[in-house]
Amino acid sequence: MQARLKSLAQLNLELAKLEGKRKATALGVAVALVVAAAVLVAYAIGFVFAAAAVALNEDLALWLSLLVVAGALVLVAVIAALVAMSFAKKASAPSQAVDETERTVETLRSHA
Repeated sequence: MQARLKSLAQLNLELAKLEGKRKATALGVAVALVVAAAVLVAYAIGFVFAAAAVALNEDLALWLSLLVVAGALVLVAVIAALVAMSFAKKASAPSQAVDETERTVETLRSHA
């Protein structure tokens, strides 16, 4: 009976290992495909900006249309950075909780 239980436990362990390997392989393939998709989207975005520059080239010189698109990208990046800094400042420290803790400590000391 004990030998059967040991054998069954070993079989279950082997099954778990095989299942873990299969799932890890599937996860690896999924991650690789997501990375490939992200790279392709990055290239597609670049082509969209190139198309915008070409469209502007109808009315402006090529160098000027490229400069306009680059300026727009820099402007959007600066706005995103400023918004990110704003959110980072809000998340930096729990100032309300710190102030409340200091007031509680002062109150406890004054009543002690």
